[in-house]
Amino acid sequence: MRRIYMYFMLRGGWHCQFLEADLKTPLPRKLNFSDIAKVTKLIERGNGFRDLEVRNMFAHAVQNGRGGVYLELTEEQYQKLKSPKKG
Repeated sequence: MRRIYMYFMLRGGWHCQFLEADLKTPLPRKLNFSDIAKVTKLIERGNGFRDLEVRNMFAHAVQNGRGGVYLELTEEQYQKLKSPKKG
């Protein structure tokens, strides 16, 4: 499993960017969603909701329009984030 940090911001949609665990090295893939439910699903798939505290922090971050969470990714998920989106 690979630990990465995802931060998100509301700017005409939910913009998600990813950093290595060192919180300095950005990963090239950036995602944009119109619906917060898709961000929630992404966090669930990345095992980001470890406990109730993280869920509560996420809810608070959504109200503020920005926040971040650590994800635990499989090697396959990690490699997708390491490659820039094609197209």
